[in-house]
Amino acid sequence: MKKLILPIVLISVLSLTLLPSLVLAQGALERLADVQATADLPEGSLESTIGLIINIILSLVGVILVVLIVYAGFLWMTAGGNEDNIKKAKAILTNSIIGLIITLLAYGIARFVLEGLLEATM
Repeated sequence: MKKLILPIVLISVLSLTLLPSLVLAQGALERLADVQATADLPEGSLESTIGLIINIILSLVGVILVVLIVYAGFLWMTAGGNEDNIKKAKAILTNSIIGLIITLLAYGIARFVLEGLLEATM
């Protein structure tokens, strides 16, 4: 019975976090167009397409890392004093935070480069 608790909790958390995005999937193209408009990129340009792809990838990576952080916290809270589970949770949490920092830095670098490309082409 204990072996079934973790998969059930993970499926529940993932379904509750992903369900709103699935329901709003019809407006995905409009939201992507809004991202393009707020970035002040010309429509259909190479910079626009690259920026859109980078934003989508970095957003997905960010969501995955947040889910990993929540999972590590759950694992730590349910460890019950078991040192092996606590070490595993700490390792997941540390690696997730490092990944999140790298993702944020990648976003900043990509935005800086794309803004430089946009200024150079206009």
